[in-house]
Amino acid sequence: MAETAREARVGLWNGFAAYGMWGLFPLFWPLLEPAGALDILANRMVWSLLAVALMLLVRRHWGWVRPLLRQPRRLALLTLAAATVSVNWGVYIWGVNSGHVVETSLGYFINPLVTIAFGVLVLRERLRTAQWAAVGTGAAAVAVLTVAYGRPPWIALVLALSFATYGLIKKKVGLGGAESLAVESAVMFPFALGLLVYLGVRGEGTFGHGAGHTALLMVSGVITAVPLMCFGAAALRVPLTTLGLLQYLAPVFQFSIGVLVFHESMPPARWAGFALVWVALVVLSWDALRRVRAERRQRPAPVRDTVPDAVAG
Repeated sequence: MAETAREARVGLWNGFAAYGMWGLFPLFWPLLEPAGALDILANRMVWSLLAVALMLLVRRHWGWVRPLLRQPRRLALLTLAAATVSVNWGVYIWGVNSGHVVETSLGYFINPLVTIAFGVLVLRERLRTAQWAAVGTGAAAVAVLTVAYGRPPWIALVLALSFATYGLIKKKVGLGGAESLAVESAVMFPFALGLLVYLGVRGEGTFGHGAGHTALLMVSGVITAVPLMCFGAAALRVPLTTLGLLQYLAPVFQFSIGVLVFHESMPPARWAGFALVWVALVVLSWDALRRVRAERRQRPAPVRDTVPDAVAG
């Protein structure tokens, strides 16, 4: 029992670490200026591959590679996942460095609602009443925010749609986080390297422009791999419902950074839109917890062994 409790604590702290680091990313990307979004994205892809390859090398975890190479459908899906997450990363970096941190946080707030909508539209899942209410409230929030921004919140929508698509693909592939990142980074590596060369030839690349700046560009790969490692450790040790609640840490941190650190404007109409999103997430979380409790009550009680422990076996 003590060992189980310790493992649960380790998983919980790893979950906090993963989502906490993801939530603090808006503080890191501006440090890479004057590098543009494409320059940062290309460097992140290149150094992510090296970081995750080193991680797998230390763990001597390569047995999955050969079976995967014999499965063209999974490889095709991972290629699509790589393209999708590249869009997500690129828009996120551009949004942060263009002064739209609050809107990027909105993308990850509404991501669970988009994922549920995908479940209905793609997987033909049936929603419960509370889930319909949450999705409807989320749609109303987007409408309110469209009026507040004077345009659709396209940064948030692209982030939510791309990440939900990425999650759907990953669900179909069924490959671990580090392994998946290694394949995705390998797929994008030639394009990222080519982009770095192109930007360098045009004089728009910043790699090598100062030791400190170059080191930060290289660190972008490490900060991509480390939260993933923490997330993997958490996923093995804590229930999915706990992970589902922890995922809100990242956009909460991002939103707080946008408002408190970068002092982005939040007129009343935007607060109203965000409030609707938060209401939808509360309803969604309440429904998930209620369902978990109901399932636990329905489980049959374990049959106790009547043989004393000292005699058993």
